[in-house]
Amino acid sequence: MKAKGLTRRWFLAAVATAPLLWYFAKAFAAALDPTPACANGVETPEQTPGPFFKPRSPERRSLREAGVQGTPIVLEGIVRSTRCQPVAGALVDFWQADASGHYDNEGYRLRGHQFTDADGKYRLETIVPGLYPGRTRHFHVRVQAPHRSLLTTQLYFPGEPENRRDGIFNPKLLLDLSEAGGRTGRFDFVVDA
Repeated sequence: MKAKGLTRRWFLAAVATAPLLWYFAKAFAAALDPTPACANGVETPEQTPGPFFKPRSPERRSLREAGVQGTPIVLEGIVRSTRCQPVAGALVDFWQADASGHYDNEGYRLRGHQFTDADGKYRLETIVPGLYPGRTRHFHVRVQAPHRSLLTTQLYFPGEPENRRDGIFNPKLLLDLSEAGGRTGRFDFVVDA
């Protein structure tokens, strides 16, 4: 009989304190910073380079040159290792369609590469790419930490109707878009470094 009374008391105490414990656990969790995306050691997903990659693109931080029409956008972010450390001197190579969905296969219009700064940051001025037949709106990117393997991937726009019909689209590769002070798309790459 005594054991039965202890069990009932324990149960009543647990029921009475559960809301209080839940409140403090939730408040404590809300005060913590979110875990960085690279903390789990997972690299940015690979994707096909597509048929239009050209080697030896010019080194530059802006693809907006004379004759290039379209909505301006800045792409920026950080290249990090799987241990969440910024990767200085990482190659970041971009190529994309123009506002009409065409790729320049004769020259290097809307193509270029750069290297991340000491903090692993990159910043590219370009335009929003047009729709290429059968594909959603996207940027092609190759990222390579110094003396490491090459990551080839693509970046996508959130809310695009064609995303759900594009067989290559990956929601893990969505840009974080902002309209404050001009259109900006942010994406942090995680690479083997």
